[in-house]
Amino acid sequence: MNCPSDSRLSAFCSLTFLLIGGFVLASAKGASADDIMVTKAPAIPYSDVAAYNWNGFYAGVHMGVTWGSSNWTEQADGLAGSLSLFQRPDPFSEFGSWFGGVQAGYDYMLPNRFVVGGVADLSAPSFQNLNGLSIGGTSTFVSPTLGQESLSETVLDMGTVRGRIGYAPRDGLFYATGGFAWTYDQLTATQLAKGATDMPFLWRFGWVAGAGVELPLTPTWTAGLEYLYTRYGNSTVGFANASQTFQSDLSVQELRVTLNYRFGADQNAGKGTASWFPFPDDSFNVHAQTTFAWLAYPAFRSPYMGPQSLPGGGLGAETFDATLYAGIRLWQGAQLWINPELDQGFGFDNTHGLAGFASGEAFKLGFSYPYARLQRLFLRQTINLGGDVGKLDADINQFADTVTTNRLVLTVGRMFVTDIFDTNKYANSSKTDFMNWSFLNATTFDFAGDAWESTYGAVAEWYQNFWTLRAGVFDLSAAPEGGNSPTAIELDPTFHQFQMVGEIEERHELWGEPGKLKITGFISRGDAGEFADAVALAQATGTPADINAVRAYRSRPGVSANLEQQVTETVGVFARAGWADGNVEPWDFTDVDRTVSGGVSLNGKPWGRPGDAIGIAGAINGISPIHQAFFNAGGIGILIGDGQLPYPGLEQVFETYYSYALSPAWRVSVDYQFINNPAYNTQRGPVDIFGLRLRGQLF
Repeated sequence: MNCPSDSRLSAFCSLTFLLIGGFVLASAKGASADDIMVTKAPAIPYSDVAAYNWNGFYAGVHMGVTWGSSNWTEQADGLAGSLSLFQRPDPFSEFGSWFGGVQAGYDYMLPNRFVVGGVADLSAPSFQNLNGLSIGGTSTFVSPTLGQESLSETVLDMGTVRGRIGYAPRDGLFYATGGFAWTYDQLTATQLAKGATDMPFLWRFGWVAGAGVELPLTPTWTAGLEYLYTRYGNSTVGFANASQTFQSDLSVQELRVTLNYRFGADQNAGKGTASWFPFPDDSFNVHAQTTFAWLAYPAFRSPYMGPQSLPGGGLGAETFDATLYAGIRLWQGAQLWINPELDQGFGFDNTHGLAGFASGEAFKLGFSYPYARLQRLFLRQTINLGGDVGKLDADINQFADTVTTNRLVLTVGRMFVTDIFDTNKYANSSKTDFMNWSFLNATTFDFAGDAWESTYGAVAEWYQNFWTLRAGVFDLSAAPEGGNSPTAIELDPTFHQFQMVGEIEERHELWGEPGKLKITGFISRGDAGEFADAVALAQATGTPADINAVRAYRSRPGVSANLEQQVTETVGVFARAGWADGNVEPWDFTDVDRTVSGGVSLNGKPWGRPGDAIGIAGAINGISPIHQAFFNAGGIGILIGDGQLPYPGLEQVFETYYSYALSPAWRVSVDYQFINNPAYNTQRGPVDIFGLRLRGQLF
């Protein structure tokens, strides 16, 4: 983990990951990635159960919205004003004044069912919008001496350490809470007339008070609703570049939903435990995971660099995430899942410089401090249509279930397209197997998604014996992620740009071993540019090719094939090949028009390590001649753009990894990648990339 070297920030960074890591480590006790525990709460008549016992340690997660204000005074001219910290949450960008976080605490219940305890929490705001704000605001004013100015404040991270006192009449806990609060903010003062800007950081400390209610869902899980009011004192901040001093206060209100795991509650509950919602058996399901990845490469041959080149001097980058997967059964065959996530870190050079990018853990945007995302929120309905009866094992975003071979599965909501399409047992997850984008999916599969790969959509899957048909429609980004479009990071709120995806899957046995073959096709519809038009405009104007200037409403199709085949109990192979229209710019994934990849996966059973795995794979990515001409004319793509491409070649990727099982729940991997002709440029590279990955899967 690369914590900032600044002494003001190092303690904050350590606290951030200590609290997140503490929750993850504590929750991992007894959990297994291969034998996932499903939380169960048998329905017991209310009169036959014992009142809930609130004694013990707990840890969990929370999400909420916040609002507040800051009153400020500029000391030189005596100007004063206030700014609102509320930014309207936007479901298509996920910007706005909402947050997510983790907490841990301890409760002690007295014989009269009064409860006393303490809790510490850490909250991370959503990703900052284009104005640098999530939980924050801006004031614009006119100084008599300096002209028009602006002052803004945005919260980077915040937390509390509180006491709790309450009463638990039977099933619920009603409590008051209060204590110490802190926030780490960034202030920005800009003299608009002179162009002077200063952006200092500020620790704020204050007090917090509030109240809440918490209810048991199962013997081990409780959910709650909590309101907090936080008041911070006045702080004085000097803006050296602007030669000004501002004094300001801050008050914040929060409304949050909590979910807590209570350690040992299942052992202490007795014969039966009261639950406000008496869930039937296996109707509430929680999993969690956390992944830390660090990748680095030494200096490589680089006679020149462009605006989106991989830096030639060597670089290292890390990413961290923690994800909750919580689901409930609503009615027969219906499951509702929500996946809030905390993310932190960057890809190399903000995820630029490679068509087959080196880390699937890196998104197209990153941040030095943890931030919150809602990656998935979807409803899945399964309708059994007859045939042989089989079982689905419990897994992430999947209840243990009994299904028939012939069935219809409908999914609607916020999701990843690649959760359903172009999946592969041996090459599909950067958290457990290969890390390069070339092996996670066919790189020509330009699947819809925002800068974090999430989108809204609806999918129908029809299972019949040995084959499955899938069809889906999804929301594309507001604009293609090529060029420098500022709206490319968010989804289209009008659904004017959309994508249709279809897939046929065939299941078979070869030499007595199972395998699958999938054919996936897509058509993206929206405002996109043709490379020939951009090149012609560049030649006519003498300026670099600009794809943004030649966009019109059109389609871009693509198709790919995907094979997975178990060879023996310990060996599996995979292969993919794909094509996409090389005349029209890609939309949301990466800059590839042709691809072929394949590899082998081996588990460690032959050498006495059945939990270990080795992967070896290679890929070749290419683009069309007119796509090459576009880059040679100075064009900028989604991930690449050296400013010139006079001697194009195929981007060639080799990757191998070893995944070592530290325990059933934790594994560490070492990874090596060799990339020749990065971004199709034969004048740069090759690049040697070394990686380290630590992952834990809980519950």
